Amino acid sequence: MLGRKDFTQDEIDAGKRAVKRALDTLDTLPKTAQSTLQQGGYFNDLALGLDRRYVHRLRGVTGKDGTPLNELELLVESLMNNDGVLRGNNVVKYAAEKTVVGLKVGDRITLSRDDFDRLSSGVFAELEQKYR
Repeated sequence: MLGRKDFTQDEIDAGKRAVKRALDTLDTLPKTAQSTLQQGGYFNDLALGLDRRYVHRLRGVTGKDGTPLNELELLVESLMNNDGVLRGNNVVKYAAEKTVVGLKVGDRITLSRDDFDRLSSGVFAELEQKYR
């Protein structure tokens, strides 16, 4: 697949619906089940799924700053290829104090619901701003 410099509003809206569906489903479960899923990395897995929908985004559009989309990219890369420990790269200008989740390079990634809510909201806002 070629890199993407835009996404349709339908693609962005479909991602929002998928996130809402996953969170709504979680909310129907007993609190003990919700806690078990949280400890099992549920929100890390949701981040992987969110990134996959928009994985072919072009760096020329996203840029190199520590934006929510770039933060998602680093989180997902670290979940997949660094045993869930956040690592930076030579491209994205990552500064923990300016990020949505606030993790430092070297921290273990264990996203909470609040982390994921803020991250996904930032990602969708950025997609609508830069890719529409």
